[in-house]
Amino acid sequence: MLDYKKAILKIKRNKIKIKSEKILSINSINRVSSSDVYSPSNYPAANNSSFDGYAINSIETKNLTKKKIKKFRILKTIAAGDNPKIKKVPKYSAIEVMTGAIIQKPYDAVIPIEQIKFNNKKNKFNYIIVDRKINKNDYIRFEGSDFKKKEKVISRGELIKPQHILALKSLGIKKILVKKKPSIVFYTTGNEISNNEKIPKWKVRNSNGYYINSYLNSLPISFKQKKILRDHDSLKFKKEILSNLKSKNEIILTSGAVSAGKYDFIPGIIKKFKLRYYFKGVSIRPGKPIMFAKFLKNKVFFGLPGNPISSAACIRFFVLPFLYFSMGMKENKPINVRLKNSFSKKKNFTRFIKGKLTFSNKGIAQFEVFKGQESFRIKPFTKSNAWGLFPSGKRNFKKGDLIECYTPTGIN
Repeated sequence: MLDYKKAILKIKRNKIKIKSEKILSINSINRVSSSDVYSPSNYPAANNSSFDGYAINSIETKNLTKKKIKKFRILKTIAAGDNPKIKKVPKYSAIEVMTGAIIQKPYDAVIPIEQIKFNNKKNKFNYIIVDRKINKNDYIRFEGSDFKKKEKVISRGELIKPQHILALKSLGIKKILVKKKPSIVFYTTGNEISNNEKIPKWKVRNSNGYYINSYLNSLPISFKQKKILRDHDSLKFKKEILSNLKSKNEIILTSGAVSAGKYDFIPGIIKKFKLRYYFKGVSIRPGKPIMFAKFLKNKVFFGLPGNPISSAACIRFFVLPFLYFSMGMKENKPINVRLKNSFSKKKNFTRFIKGKLTFSNKGIAQFEVFKGQESFRIKPFTKSNAWGLFPSGKRNFKKGDLIECYTPTGIN
């Protein structure tokens, strides 16, 4: 039986190749960038005002004081989006500017409207009064101060978020290269599974597929949930695999029927196919019976256990990293936290533990282990906000010990 670290290494080595496509940047939310994206120009494109106010030439205020004032004649008003061109610029002149208005030479500073004194003559505001030295570049946003031309905007393998859309549109980047959405097909198994809301006590509702679909919804994947496979559907499952190998589906997921029971038919069927790699069973809890296979084609199979928390743990700690590896995304790093309460486990197993991540008054990250860690218990899972990873090789963990803590979604 593999330990967790070796299993992850095997999965990484057997990642699939995902092609790229060029799409409109406005449609790229939650897609993965296939290449570095660079700014095509400086942003802002030109020096502009950061306040409503008046643009002046600062050198003309060099010797001004309360006792030595000067009137600056207002030539015109320029708003954001206006052509800033001025034919002739006399000495001691000012331009009324709105926030975002372009500032052109010889003007090199802005006096905010709140600081302006007017020379009011017959209710005509033709001049402003300046009675102090104004520093060059005051209240000016400089060309390229946000993005320089050829500066990196998005890194290869980065998940595109709303803030990236803001940058892409602001910079005029119309199209970008992204990874195509890998196609996932999911089968749940077992005679006990029902799609009905009202069920007898010997049945359970079909929940794993809906959880997995909602969980992966934040990633750029295509997810299809197929019909339930019953205990005697081994031949039907084989036909489904054959069909998927001929289809565009790249990842096949199942839930249940992977252990050693009478009706656990999935391992036997998968091993009948020609495979590049295969493993079954990892020294973890929950999720010990998990299996993984890579077919000769660019397709893989994950067999998840049927218990809901086992399935959830395997999605988080096996399927999600596999998607990250295959799409070239940055690997999600854990947070090192202090244990808030003690925990004991079997020495040779890695445990994925439901719990709560909090911060003390001193800002120290802490992880509380919840009661009810059995793989069928959903209630503690609904109250958790993190997974604690307790590695193999150690049995007892004391309050205050450092452990690794993972976010539920794995998205930084």
